[in-house]
Amino acid sequence: MSKENHGIRIAVKTIDSESILLLKVTGKLIHHDYEEIISALESSLKEINSEHIKILVDITEFSGWEPQAVWDDFKLGLKIGFNIDKVAIYGEKKWQKLVAKIGNWFISGEIKNFADYQSSIKWLVD
Repeated sequence: MSKENHGIRIAVKTIDSESILLLKVTGKLIHHDYEEIISALESSLKEINSEHIKILVDITEFSGWEPQAVWDDFKLGLKIGFNIDKVAIYGEKKWQKLVAKIGNWFISGEIKNFADYQSSIKWLVD
């Protein structure tokens, strides 16, 4: 197991009467991170109580996945993807545009990349 700080934090924030699911991804994700997040994510999705979920994924401190975690991420996307309206990916990683394109194959909503936080929030609530 990696000794670096890693994981996914989840919060729900209301902005302009829109409930936004915030995911803060830190470090290099491992399989155990996904095992821990499933129940917290399901609980947060119930809190949103919406058929059209809007998500902000902050990857400013993200450094990648271990191989099993890539598969876990894919399965998680398939599980919740049909209810997603928009996903804003906030960060300046060179590969995030590719991730957004691939992600669009597996979710019902739209994914866009943003280099700044305010622009990502504005797009989600518009």
